[in-house]
Amino acid sequence: MNITNNTILITGGGSGIGLEIAKALHATNKIIIAGRNKEKLDAAAEGLDNVFTIQADITNGNDVNRLAEEIKVNFGGLNILINNAGHAYAYTLSDTSDTYTKASAEFETNYFAPIRLTEKLLPLLKQQENAAVVNVSSIVAFAPGSHVPTYSDSKAALHSYTKLLRYELAKDTAVKVFELMPPLVNTDLSAEIGGRENGIPALEVADSLVQGLMNDTFEIRVGNTEVLYSNFFAGSDGAFEMMNQ
Repeated sequence: MNITNNTILITGGGSGIGLEIAKALHATNKIIIAGRNKEKLDAAAEGLDNVFTIQADITNGNDVNRLAEEIKVNFGGLNILINNAGHAYAYTLSDTSDTYTKASAEFETNYFAPIRLTEKLLPLLKQQENAAVVNVSSIVAFAPGSHVPTYSDSKAALHSYTKLLRYELAKDTAVKVFELMPPLVNTDLSAEIGGRENGIPALEVADSLVQGLMNDTFEIRVGNTEVLYSNFFAGSDGAFEMMNQ
């Protein structure tokens, strides 16, 4: 797809992967970064041309409605939605881990929020000849990590939703659906689980997304995610086709 002259919304755009994506695309696009912390967003946007900020909590329905309205009124439309915001707890399953509370918070941000925001913005995306949804999942969508059990669940759910959204939108719209699937990345989100020491740079993930968009690679498996997929899950597309004949 064309990756220039677009209006792009990035949730969780104030740091990490989201900010690196903004840096990679801002020179030739109009970028909107959204997040809960206005000061953090403003600091991230400083010095970047064509980068605008909207403070919004994507788990809050009123904020989502306001975000969609601001994009429509102030920016005149939207070409690309990048659902990047995430939430994770590092722990192991036990009878004292308070799994329900942790899972509820993770699913609210990682799964339910992208669904609501995508549905809210699809009418704007459908008006464009060049449009896409990008969902940022993870290597754990394929194989769960015992140190992030319910985060893994939420990303597996997002992976399933993304495949089906791609399948449905391809029938009668021009909206393309991509999934960005990084391994462990060195970000604030992953610091608790060793991302500082063992994660790949967020810049590498952003560069992979740019190449994937340019080449219409709908499942962008970064680094070790591609290794895992090639060795164990390469036949999954055939299974999907069989289930959706």
